Amino acid sequence: MYRQRALLEKDAVSQEAYEQVTTEYEKLMADIELVKANILQTELRAPFDGVIGLRRVSEGAYVSTTTVIANLTKITPLKIDFSIPESYASDVREGTPIIFKMESSDGLMREYRANVYAVESKVDMATRTLSARAIYPNVNGAILPGRFTSVEVTKNEIRNALAIPSEALIPEMGKNIVYLYKNGIAEPTEVSVGLRTESRVQVLDGLHVGGTLIISGVMQLRTGMNVTIDNLC
Repeated sequence: MYRQRALLEKDAVSQEAYEQVTTEYEKLMADIELVKANILQTELRAPFDGVIGLRRVSEGAYVSTTTVIANLTKITPLKIDFSIPESYASDVREGTPIIFKMESSDGLMREYRANVYAVESKVDMATRTLSARAIYPNVNGAILPGRFTSVEVTKNEIRNALAIPSEALIPEMGKNIVYLYKNGIAEPTEVSVGLRTESRVQVLDGLHVGGTLIISGVMQLRTGMNVTIDNLC
């Protein structure tokens, strides 16, 4: 094209000949762009990084826009979807911390901490629950997406709270009793309790940090009974 333009400026070629060359050049460039577009259609590109799964089609197979070729999964970070009863809907909002538990490869139940980043705008009419979503960094990719987990939501955080195992507490005639180990004998102590979880009870009054609490065999204990400590927790 440059040579033809230079010749045209010197009247070495006719305007008609120059326009014919120009048309052929533009047609050639259009063909090149068409080939590039066809090549691009042979490539699959995702808008995010992830781990690709098993291939669903064989080489040379005919595919359409609805054919699933493979699954690409984003595993970092992880999103945890869960639901809570409507009565606790006001306790979950953006930034609320949660604990989710999963069984690891060694068979142990492990705890992980995440934070809520999105909450559904209304309660589900069928289940009367509110859906929420938390995010976990999963930096090393140790947790695979799609697994089932149990979620604990932290409603209120009480700093420096004193909590004891629930099995150490004995309801007795409208009172809450625990047994302390003092000088080799069992001594009952009345306590005031607050919040409860599945395994722990908050003690508001009656105990002090540093005491030795008896947590096993408490139903057989009596005031002044001699006690031998096998294990200190």
